[in-house]
Amino acid sequence: MPGSGSAELEAPASAQRIVVGFDGSEAAEKALNWAIGEAERSGSILDIVTAWMFPMALGYAFTTTVHEVQAAAQGVVDRAITHAAEQPPAPALVAAGNGADLLVVGSRGLGGFNGLLLGSVSQYCARNAVCSVVVVH
Repeated sequence: MPGSGSAELEAPASAQRIVVGFDGSEAAEKALNWAIGEAERSGSILDIVTAWMFPMALGYAFTTTVHEVQAAAQGVVDRAITHAAEQPPAPALVAAGNGADLLVVGSRGLGGFNGLLLGSVSQYCARNAVCSVVVVH
């Protein structure tokens, strides 16, 4: 399914599982790189979860002209963006972390004390995840 899913590194059946959220931001890129290194080092399974929730229910239009294809594609993108904006990423990440040994999220460190405060998504994950959470600045 475009825009969502998970990718797994090969690991033994008894390996631990690391889940990292990725939305394309610089903080998410750092979290992903850290998680990849940790998974390789520890032999863990790595699940990469996108926070941009592209539902198959939107459907696809089959058309014959380039203009119709472009318009249909734009419609799908517009509906996906609207749908994604309505879906908070923090609960999705916590849900994806169920059964994981580690959830890795990025933080932009916004606020008056840049780098000291967690963002709302990383705070939510740290408070609600049933597994350990690593916040990568």
